[in-house]
Amino acid sequence: MEVTTDNILLIGSVLLFIAVLAGNTSHRFGVPTLLFFLAIGMVAGSEGLGGIYFDEPKTAQFLGIAALTVILFSGGLSTEWRAIKPVLWQGIALSTVGVLATALSVGLFVAAVTNFSLYEGLLLGAIVSSTDAAAVFSILRARSLGLKHNLRPTLELESGSNDPMAYFLTIAFTGLVAQPVAGLLPIVPLFIQQIVIGGVAGLGFGLLGKFMLNRLQPDFDGLYPVLALALAFAAFSATDLVGGNGFLAVYIAGVYLGNQPLIHKRNILQTFDGFAWLMQIVLFITLGLLVFPSQVLPVVGIGLLISAFLILVARPVGVFLSLAFFKMPARSRLFASWVGLRGAVPIVFATYPLLAGLEKAQMIFNIVFFISLTSVLVQGTSLAAAARWLRVALPDAPKEESLLDNLLRHEVKSEFVEVVVGEHSPVRGRRIVDLNFPKSAIIAMLKRRNHFVTPTGATALQEGDTLMILAEDPESLALVHEILG
Repeated sequence: MEVTTDNILLIGSVLLFIAVLAGNTSHRFGVPTLLFFLAIGMVAGSEGLGGIYFDEPKTAQFLGIAALTVILFSGGLSTEWRAIKPVLWQGIALSTVGVLATALSVGLFVAAVTNFSLYEGLLLGAIVSSTDAAAVFSILRARSLGLKHNLRPTLELESGSNDPMAYFLTIAFTGLVAQPVAGLLPIVPLFIQQIVIGGVAGLGFGLLGKFMLNRLQPDFDGLYPVLALALAFAAFSATDLVGGNGFLAVYIAGVYLGNQPLIHKRNILQTFDGFAWLMQIVLFITLGLLVFPSQVLPVVGIGLLISAFLILVARPVGVFLSLAFFKMPARSRLFASWVGLRGAVPIVFATYPLLAGLEKAQMIFNIVFFISLTSVLVQGTSLAAAARWLRVALPDAPKEESLLDNLLRHEVKSEFVEVVVGEHSPVRGRRIVDLNFPKSAIIAMLKRRNHFVTPTGATALQEGDTLMILAEDPESLALVHEILG
């Protein structure tokens, strides 16, 4: 089937519809949803039932970068600083030392067992060196897998922050394969440049985003997520333009914004959750379309060998080396080694050698695709079982009740109060978003001149306003009284 401007929307909508239904079904049977998205693309491709011919690595790379930008930004927005602060250095170690050790281990192994040169082996190792944010976020969060020893925030932080290192190594070794005489030394200052500029730009765009979302005040509430989306793309492209690491900038900007008081923050988070799922579906289906199964079959043998080495040797080496100076039980390190999920990111990175016209680029792409497929299939389906076997899984927690549920059950009467904004109140004239309320307390309703108003972050408090406040505990309520004066 030929894709034209007349039928692209119809084909796309049908594939999206099938993907959503298949994903819902796969979750019930414990199969990673992303695997179904990838399979749908392959079935719809030129060698599948759909017969859609798609051989455009550049288009796939563009869509991949756009999708990863949204996925990383969304992951950052939903990351609580309070959760990752205790494991910040463990996450950084895994996303730098761990990625580098994994890339070097795989690269040396590939050069030893194949006819790949050392740089070609290191290029393949770099491409598969990072865990996939989309795979880790979707599997851990969709299954609500509770883990001991702060493992979950550590693994989510790693998956959200290790793409920059893998991206840098991929670009560097692609260049070295094309021009081996350049040597390794010049890539060190380039790495420092990318990380420093990416980190500073990420924080800068986070500050800019907070100003935009809280001060511009668009006429329509639906434009707030659009502003955030524009910010995410601007963070990546502008940082990349000045020589920084765009993926790092996007993730840092997302984490910063996710931990700041924002107008319509809940709306932004919910919208980006939908954006992230859409991007995951589009990304995996596109990469599935890009793959020709007949070209993958000849590399199954070497693909299995490299995949087994990556899962059983290289990933554990990277984890144990990077966490050597941190206190963590051995079984937790083993579980972290098993959560080395490879997904769409390595396949996207594998398009760079294709576009560079390297001699073994197509073989590298096919091997990487098979490794990603194996990783999601083997590791993704066994995470819960591995957590139980290694005794790092937490018992299923009872479902948390909302403040409203508790209120209706009359269990928090002491934490439901009314506060009147007086003439000399320090919050008079200030917007709710600027009050820095604790997350455990909300202004449920506002009464102004005998009329009830549903407050938003942009609502400015006036003298005489009666605030109806819900808090989870007396400590939160005390903090609220301190803020309101």
